Amino acid sequence: MFAPSSAALLGLVLLAAPAGAAERTPFPTCETGTRHIELEADAPDIPSEVCIHPQLSTNLFFDSKLARVELAARERFRVIEGDFGLTLVPSESLHDGERVPVTVHFQDGAAPASVTFQLVVHPSEAERQVEVTRHPRTLASYRQGEQQARAESQQCREDKARLQAECSGQVGLTGLIAQERMGKGGVAYKDLGHEVTSRSGNTVTSMHASSYRSDTYREGEKTGVVRLAVAQALINTGKRPWTPAGAALVGFRRTKWKALNVWPGESIPPGLMRQVVVEVEAPESEARGAFTLEMWGQEDAARIELFDGVTFP
Repeated sequence: MFAPSSAALLGLVLLAAPAGAAERTPFPTCETGTRHIELEADAPDIPSEVCIHPQLSTNLFFDSKLARVELAARERFRVIEGDFGLTLVPSESLHDGERVPVTVHFQDGAAPASVTFQLVVHPSEAERQVEVTRHPRTLASYRQGEQQARAESQQCREDKARLQAECSGQVGLTGLIAQERMGKGGVAYKDLGHEVTSRSGNTVTSMHASSYRSDTYREGEKTGVVRLAVAQALINTGKRPWTPAGAALVGFRRTKWKALNVWPGESIPPGLMRQVVVEVEAPESEARGAFTLEMWGQEDAARIELFDGVTFP
């Protein structure tokens, strides 16, 4: 008599298995004690799975007052709703592996405004008590964040357009005229020499400085603005290379203008000197007097290099 091979027997077993058995979603792990769930305002909206079992109660408790509850197949549950909690007792009509969504909405209008749980019918266990802690974020703070993001996006678009115009347009004196930076006074120059002093503790020291001013008027605006530039011969007195990353010009009222450009962005090795140019744009009415120049490097952005006595022609 012919004896089937082990491979043939395995094939018969696989053919006899119920359709979809290999695709069945595994049951979640059920916690036997009190389960704690924390809701973050900015967290992805992925429903948490909660184990339930027919005729066993599952209690959901919240630290925020409830507005309403949406439960699919509600007729298959006994439901007790409270201001801060919800009790669910599934009936025998629910079968192992069934998944029933329940969404709870909160009253205070903060985010997250609601939370959805996936109730999973477990063959033997149920999570009897689930305590939900919510870390809300008010809608007003969302609106404030959106306004700030839009303002930053608009500033980025303006900076991008300006840089594209500067990089793709004319260069030299023609470029200054084309970009409307050549005012009636042209570009004014001032030799600062050693007037610019470096603060104690600086990594780089100013050996010589000069400054420049160029008038410009934005189209459609009556208020004049000026472009200011400071060119410094900087020597690295530290023990590590220093690479300029950013700068800002600070006025006597602590008004600060962030640099449009710091050039060149090349590293200055210890003991060597290199010229670094910082350019800012400021209202004409506030571009007089003595200023402090702040600079920081790529190696440590938190460390500020300070230079006093910066003036412009």
